[in-house]
Amino acid sequence: MFSFWKKKSAPAEADKAASPATPAPPATDTSLAELGARADVAPAAPGKLGWRERLKGSILFKDVREIMGANPILGDELIDEIEAALISADVGVTASQEIAQTLRRRTNKREFANADALLAGLRAELIALLKPVAVPLHIDESAKPFVILTVGVNGVGKTTTIGKLARRFQQGGYSLMLAAGDTFRAAAVEQLKIWGERNAVAVVAQGSGSDAASVAFDGMQAAKSRGIDILIADTAGRLHTQAGLMNELGKIGRVLSRLDERAPHEVLMVIDGTTGQNAISQLRQFNAVTKVTGLAVTKLDGTARGGVLFALAREFRIPIRFVGLGEQLEDLRVFDPEAFVDALLPESLGG
Repeated sequence: MFSFWKKKSAPAEADKAASPATPAPPATDTSLAELGARADVAPAAPGKLGWRERLKGSILFKDVREIMGANPILGDELIDEIEAALISADVGVTASQEIAQTLRRRTNKREFANADALLAGLRAELIALLKPVAVPLHIDESAKPFVILTVGVNGVGKTTTIGKLARRFQQGGYSLMLAAGDTFRAAAVEQLKIWGERNAVAVVAQGSGSDAASVAFDGMQAAKSRGIDILIADTAGRLHTQAGLMNELGKIGRVLSRLDERAPHEVLMVIDGTTGQNAISQLRQFNAVTKVTGLAVTKLDGTARGGVLFALAREFRIPIRFVGLGEQLEDLRVFDPEAFVDALLPESLGG
């Protein structure tokens, strides 16, 4: 296994086979064409907004500063208020209760000298909850292609996320192919095709309404024959209550395993961070049909309640690979639990 961020020279023949002959010039009329040119995952560079700027609307930030900012008495009443703030921020009832219980025990033992020390304790508890799931995506070099199957409900941003991921992989030196498996939405197929043409990436597609499993199978066959490093397969958005469409995901997995028993190597579920606790039931149902191996939580910059990541981490222990903090390419970030928690909490109670 090696990190997807590791620079790698793709075989020239594979690149040639996977690429259209002449990429069209850049344009600005589709979301995938507007992804930008950078794929860095380092801390925010000058001119690039950091985690705190992107998540500055956090209700948890505001509530904690209000609750703890007036030199409060450290005791059960304060801990109860912190617990309520966590629940309001979608951290989840169980996770919030467990964090509050730990803080209450430590407070009763007089481990916190003041409110700032209690804030540091809260920060540590939140980070500890997320650290086990902060596992970056790695590409298995023995799999050729390494198949990433993207799943999720309607409107979470799967197709745009695929474009951002593909650009990262491409700039990391990998040869790439896309399979346009969202056969229910013609616009999704066209988006991927246009993006592929402009970025010299082959896109395998069939007609609208065609069998998604067939598209994925054709894509994997083509990628294998061309020596492509990574295949990203899109799927149609579906509600977790739609049994027929959910079962289709299982079929896609079975079809891909005919070509490689380990495929798909990554089932990446894209979750809309604005949906709050609904994300729990969505992930539970998707995970029952096709074992989800990684999460990409999008639109966190558009919600005041980003705490759902804590609830997901506690219940499922599934790696959170990426989070979306905006529309630009660089706003799809590798998940960093410390940066995330620091963005949700005030730096100090004085500011």
